[in-house]
Amino acid sequence: MGRRAWLWGLALGLPLMAGGCATHLSTAGQPSVERAAESAAERAYRRLPPRPYTPDDWPVALDAHVYLPETSGDTRRPAALVVHGGGWQRRDPSDMEAIAERLAARGYVVANVAYRFAPDYRFPAQLHDLQVAMAWLHAHADDWRIDTSRIVGVGYSSGAHLVSLLSVLGAEGPLATPHGGEHTRLAAVLAGGLPSDLMKFDDGRLVVEFIGGTRAERPRAYALASPARHVDADTPPHFLFHGSLDSLVPVDHATDMYARLAANDVPAELYLQRLRGHIGGFLTRDAAIEAGLAFLDQQLAQSGSQGQVRRFAP
Repeated sequence: MGRRAWLWGLALGLPLMAGGCATHLSTAGQPSVERAAESAAERAYRRLPPRPYTPDDWPVALDAHVYLPETSGDTRRPAALVVHGGGWQRRDPSDMEAIAERLAARGYVVANVAYRFAPDYRFPAQLHDLQVAMAWLHAHADDWRIDTSRIVGVGYSSGAHLVSLLSVLGAEGPLATPHGGEHTRLAAVLAGGLPSDLMKFDDGRLVVEFIGGTRAERPRAYALASPARHVDADTPPHFLFHGSLDSLVPVDHATDMYARLAANDVPAELYLQRLRGHIGGFLTRDAAIEAGLAFLDQQLAQSGSQGQVRRFAP
């Protein structure tokens, strides 16, 4: 970790040591959860049986666990693409089940998805999986009453990396072909334990197996797969939460990403969990998720897109 990141960590860590369970920063000054008049009312929801979201000719059939909130009338609902962690090579959507349920109770149509694992499938295969998942959500927009202009990405660890990368490179640029495009645009991102810059890692096994080589061997791929390196004024709003003592994904991944978002005037919030590591930050995530949901709700409300549906023909 460089001196600038160390100073960031020190400055953000002092309030944590002084008291409270987290440091919560916002580019808007006051965090969304403090500006919210009241928590959103919980809704009933139903969970559909797992179903494949990938095309018939996809290398691996991948399932989505879909949750549908109980809402009346023909009102279009926001949706969430939820992606689990596991170092790009293990775990499954069950890790994100509780978060998916909270989103559904908040009124989101939720797709909690699986994706292909490294090292058998390397970057950008996992991003392509999410791109076709977004196409699948658009294809079901009428069936499930989804407002496709209000789809958010939610993930932890490698899942956070994938949804953040989708938000910055899924629609345009070198990773948009052949599965990206307008349908992959996210309205906002909630990312925990985000590995935002893969160039920061010292050629650890997980990253090397995900990319398919070391930084020296594949520097362009490492940079391309790093969400923080692609932040610009068109990046969707991000809510970041991160353990202050995370040693697997050091906290400067979060502080540097937040700084880049702020520098580009992208609405962002950073929620640093006191004395939590990578696993502890996920296991004790409740307050962070509640703050993140308030952020998502506020960003979607401010977008002025309610009732508008972005059409995509798969």
